[in-house]
Amino acid sequence: MLKAVILIGGPQKGTRFRPLSFEVPKPLFPVAGVPMLQHHIEACVKVPNMKEILLVGFYQPNEELNKFLLNVQQEFKISIRYLQEYSALGTAGGIYHFRDQIVAGGPEAFFIMNADVCSAFPLTDMLRFQKDHGEPNSFVILGTTSNRKQSMNYGCIVENEETHEVLHYVEKPSTFVSDIINCGIYLFTPDIFQHIGAVFQKNQQDMLLENPGLAEAIRLEQDVFTALAGQGKLYVYKTLSFWSQIKSAGSAIYASRLYLNQYHTSHAERLATNEEGGPKICGNVYIHPTANIDPTAVLGPNVSIGTGVTIGAGVRVRESIILHGATLQDHSCVLNSIVGWDSTIGKWARVEGTPSDPNPNDPYAKIDSETLFRDGKLTPSITILGCNVNIPSEVVILNSIVLPHKDLNRGFKNQIIL
Repeated sequence: MLKAVILIGGPQKGTRFRPLSFEVPKPLFPVAGVPMLQHHIEACVKVPNMKEILLVGFYQPNEELNKFLLNVQQEFKISIRYLQEYSALGTAGGIYHFRDQIVAGGPEAFFIMNADVCSAFPLTDMLRFQKDHGEPNSFVILGTTSNRKQSMNYGCIVENEETHEVLHYVEKPSTFVSDIINCGIYLFTPDIFQHIGAVFQKNQQDMLLENPGLAEAIRLEQDVFTALAGQGKLYVYKTLSFWSQIKSAGSAIYASRLYLNQYHTSHAERLATNEEGGPKICGNVYIHPTANIDPTAVLGPNVSIGTGVTIGAGVRVRESIILHGATLQDHSCVLNSIVGWDSTIGKWARVEGTPSDPNPNDPYAKIDSETLFRDGKLTPSITILGCNVNIPSEVVILNSIVLPHKDLNRGFKNQIIL
């Protein structure tokens, strides 16, 4: 029997995801047409003997989260529950706090997954790898390779190349350590709680005098993996399939591209096709059935169209996410952008970002879209319109972020419009 735990964080995080996280909790933001979390859940449901999926975070249970839980439980016929932390407990503190719920029913092993990653989620491969490597109670980190410069933004893993045992682990090192990075997806046995418990006890002793409330805030990466490395307990399974973080709003477009590409094998029914009387589709495009699209529009590649969207005659959309209720009037053009809920783009207007992806033809190229500012300047980035933004006709918005409920009266370039 297996379980999965998805760490969804909470409202104080996701600042880099603004203005999109103002409207919806970041884990429910739609990527390639479905909420970010649903990709994780769909992967978990495919694993044989998966009995329960637990979401751990410190969001207040709200209407959107409750509705999402109800929908996925009905669709996937599996127990999916939300466990709310009383404060931010860290990546290990949350699962330690709810350890009784996780081990209830006696799971042989359980997956831990960060909500803000986009992946093919090779969970059955990780299970097979765990059986083939190390003792039955070994723990597995999903890893992938990156270039030297980018590796320093992630947890770096030094492995024994023959056994794949993790010999050394460093979170975001200041100098190059290894090109194998941590993907934020793990396979643990209940034994992991002994190791987290040891950190908890040490924290309690250290903080008894200073701040006893912080003892439960434990980080898997810095506090647990660093100590476990080199003890014959921790192994790395390197995936060759796609992976990316979804930290900033800009990286959602990249993640959407990766998932749309995966739909060819996982959900072909989600990809739009060229039909008589329909818009022209170039490459991978997701269109919600409730969207109303003029047959002269041209969409794609890598476009996701949400519920109730209206797209007029001659509209061109490429490498973009168009969210619920947005209207793109005739002959407008949207490139490398996210158009927020209920926003309107006027006739002949142009909303455009500059892709930060070094190689748009490589679906597996990792991008570093984390930093918007470098050297005090706004770097080339995608354009993001918050909810209910109105762009007038014949105006150009380039590489800009527009906060919600704005009626613009002119064009902008490289601006954050408050």
